[in-house]
Amino acid sequence: MKKDKKLNQWFWKWHFIAGIISLPFVLVLSITGAIYLFKPDVEKEAIANIQSIESTQAITVSYEKQYENAKEYLKKKPNTLILNNEVTKGNEFISGRFGGKKSVFVNKYTGKVSGSFSAKNTWMYTVRKLHGELLGGKIGTKIVELIASWMVVLILTGLYIWWPFSKGIKGAFIIRFKEGRRTLYRDLHAVTGFWMSILLLVILAGGFPWTDVFGSNFKWVQKVTNTGYPKTWSGRGLTSTLKEKRITIEEMVLIAKQQNLPGVTSLGFPKSAKSTFSVSNKTFPLDAQKMLHFDQYSGKLVKEHTWSDVGFLMRGRMWVMAFHQGEFGAWNWWLMFGIAIALTAMSLAAVISYIYRKQKGSWGVPKVSTKFKLTKSNIISIIGLSIVFPMFGFSVVLIFLYEKLRALKFSN
Repeated sequence: MKKDKKLNQWFWKWHFIAGIISLPFVLVLSITGAIYLFKPDVEKEAIANIQSIESTQAITVSYEKQYENAKEYLKKKPNTLILNNEVTKGNEFISGRFGGKKSVFVNKYTGKVSGSFSAKNTWMYTVRKLHGELLGGKIGTKIVELIASWMVVLILTGLYIWWPFSKGIKGAFIIRFKEGRRTLYRDLHAVTGFWMSILLLVILAGGFPWTDVFGSNFKWVQKVTNTGYPKTWSGRGLTSTLKEKRITIEEMVLIAKQQNLPGVTSLGFPKSAKSTFSVSNKTFPLDAQKMLHFDQYSGKLVKEHTWSDVGFLMRGRMWVMAFHQGEFGAWNWWLMFGIAIALTAMSLAAVISYIYRKQKGSWGVPKVSTKFKLTKSNIISIIGLSIVFPMFGFSVVLIFLYEKLRALKFSN
């Protein structure tokens, strides 16, 4: 297979420019990503100090009393109870969702609150904000999305530029240590990038659902194609048959435990007099997850959802997001950690290679033949990427306008 030399030059130019601009951000994302993989360990240690209790007696305080004490401590109603059978751990009541989530731990033997935990109170939260938004709020989030979009382009153009046709297939495996430092660091960047390319694309896919523009568009597509969670997954539209007295939390906990769900089981409390109790579990593999809704007055099952009820786009989204966070076990964690370290090394190798390549007084931007013209397929590809990744499309428009203004300036 023979490459188009002029197209290769054009790809190389934009790969180079995008790399120079993106590199500082890529280093921040890769380093913070590696650190953030330790989040479960940091939080587990912080929670253990609060949740740990002594089993001094056989009789426990009622869940109703524990709920009321947690409610008084939080100054608002808890929405979830994490089921816990361990005698040396207090019960966890949760208020809020996502970034606003706060946990309160209640000693099951005394009923007293032993403390509270919020992810915002750990140093890992700063790492998360740095990784997700560069500590820049909404603007930072969009910058991260822009960089992630260009990383996709960097990977695709890099595969085309560095595919080892000139050296044969061995060029995909061999790093040349004896042909000078520039060649060494170039090979470290190219060969490492080649072997990580597919995994990097999967990791990026796992990060995009958290972004503002792409994430919002993806949710819209899920909604119009009915490929997300079923409407009743969260209990919306489901009702309990009104009676004088609802079942106790004790009774509902017993029903929840009888489901024998694998992983961590959560009991969601009714939001109103007409809504339902919900029982769900977080576990891997994902297809073992369920969402069950029970009448809060009779305890009868109102609706059962299994993973097969979830639309394929949501299933794919949840899979790549879990993979991105290394949640599928030790192999996944070590793979993500290794890739984060390799991406850091690959980026640094690109910088060093550039320093050796760069001539004094010049940025070293690769030149493109004046005879080069984009083909229809090139334009369609750019438009396609711009539609999928709007922040990339926005930057392409700015680049196009800049190039036009620059051309007019030199023509005058």
